[in-house]
Amino acid sequence: MTWASKLAEPYRIEDGKKFRLKDFDPGDTGHFRSKEHATELLEKGIGHMAALQDKLYAQDRWGLLLIFQAMDAAGKDGAIKHVMSGVNPQGCQVHSFKTPSTEELNHDYLWRTMQRVPERGQIGIFNRSYYEEVLVVRVHQELLKAERIPESLITKDLWKDRFRDICAFERYLSRNGIVIRKFFLHLSKQEQKKRFLDRLDQPEKNWKFSAADVRERESWDDYMDAYEDMIRNTSTKHSPWFVIPADNKWFTRLAVAAAIVDTLDDLDLSYPEVDAQKRKELQAARTMLRGGRKQS
Repeated sequence: MTWASKLAEPYRIEDGKKFRLKDFDPGDTGHFRSKEHATELLEKGIGHMAALQDKLYAQDRWGLLLIFQAMDAAGKDGAIKHVMSGVNPQGCQVHSFKTPSTEELNHDYLWRTMQRVPERGQIGIFNRSYYEEVLVVRVHQELLKAERIPESLITKDLWKDRFRDICAFERYLSRNGIVIRKFFLHLSKQEQKKRFLDRLDQPEKNWKFSAADVRERESWDDYMDAYEDMIRNTSTKHSPWFVIPADNKWFTRLAVAAAIVDTLDDLDLSYPEVDAQKRKELQAARTMLRGGRKQS
């Protein structure tokens, strides 16, 4: 077992039948007791990831979709920024999904994300995703009205139906070479309060604060129930969830990096081999560059 798989494995959920959110501690830091040690390993992991991503891009067979979901202030943006800092931007695409536009509401809820699924050879990152449809829409069910779904289709099985549809969609992608890894950054309510106060107390962070975020805290328990049900119903072997402790950002970033490195390692990536004709062309080019013809 590699360092990456050993670190990420405790947080990986492939079968959610017995999943309980209370079994996961937002303040967990594994066997790490210092930020310095974790930071050193994170730098190593980022370097490893960059090398693997280069092969992913060159091989052009697999695509990797990383989905991030979390409560406000859990550190999604920071995790994406730090973990992906060593990746070639040419092979990485980040998409943030905000409140749906009028055009997006005129389509099914998967429509806007389907258009952003990564190409082969690319790493695609969803900062929030179609999972908002079983989270915020479930907690605030008045949002269903804006989707103008026929009333006869809004039944007591709506959320179960959406779970089934999402699982089918992810299974479809995996059968076409798009590997999916999903991250729930598990933040405690106490740590969220601390981070909100930091945003208020530090002028350079004021821009991050939104009064709406504080109002959402009133629905904290409803959100936790929704997250638990979501993970329980959409965790599969081909598309697992990682419940990543988020109270310590330095560990959050390391655990996310480990899961990504482990995933890329499992793909057995390699640079494409050239055929005989291509080797002849390369030899001819080498001969020309070494003096077969005068070069400037």
